[in-house]
This record gives sequence, structure tokens and C-alpha cells, in this order.
Amino acid sequence: MNAPAKPLASASVSVLADRLRPVLLRLSRRLRREADQVGLSSLDAILLGVVGKHEGIGVSELADKERTSRPTMSSHVKRLEAAGLLAREAPSEADRRRVGLKLTPKGTKAIEALRRRRNDWLAGRLAALSPEQREAVAGALEALSQVAGLDQ
Repeated sequence: MNAPAKPLASASVSVLADRLRPVLLRLSRRLRREADQVGLSSLDAILLGVVGKHEGIGVSELADKERTSRPTMSSHVKRLEAAGLLAREAPSEADRRRVGLKLTPKGTKAIEALRRRRNDWLAGRLAALSPEQREAVAGALEALSQVAGLDQ
């Protein structure tokens, strides 16, 4: 068992950030390449993933989640609809103005293929690590999730 980590001095935090940044960029770039292999842009993959997790989400909500303008998001949604990856749901009885989004079967297939490719690649890389290294990666997940804002 490792001893508890000592707090890093602010200079050490800066060094850690400088070392972590290129690693995260390289991982991100490699995972984006997997999206290209299934015919999706990185943005397509993100938007399809969000809609898949939040079926019925509206364009405005999607824009807010992705911190982009509503007109910009609307054009992305229209493009994904035209590609047959997204569909608009019929308005609800509660609010006839609100139209939700859902994945089409083609969109579901694309996002599942992408997840498989990404997971297969990453699992292969993780399998090449020692058990101790894998444990260290697992131990860092919570902190990295906080850094990425995934805990919000």
C-alpha cells in the first residue's frame, strides 16, 4: 500500500499540469481518430453520445450542455438529421412547442461502433500495463473526472 500523497507545492502543480497536458491531448487525439474510422467527426460523436444518454433532450438544452449557441447547435442537429443519425420526436402534449431529439437506428449503430472501437483500443493499451500501473490509472480516475468537470 502506498503512503498518503503529500500536497504538491504550487510549482509542482504547474509541473504536473505541464506533464499531464500532452498525455491528455495525445489520448484525445487518438480517440478522435476512432471517430473518423466510423465516419463521425468528434463533434458528431459528442452530440450523439449526449442525445443517447438524454433521449428527448431539446436543441436548446443540448446547446446549453455543450456550451454553444442555439443557432449553431440547430445547424449541427439539422446536419445530423440529414445524415440519418438523429430524429426529432413528436411534440409532447404538455408542451407542443418542445421537440425532443433521439438517435435513429443508424445513429445508435454508429455510436455503439465508436464506443466499441474506442474501448477496444484503450483496453488493449491498458492490458499492456503492469497490474500496478493499471491500479494507478484506476486510482486517478476520480481526480481526473473532477479535473474534466465530469462530476458536475
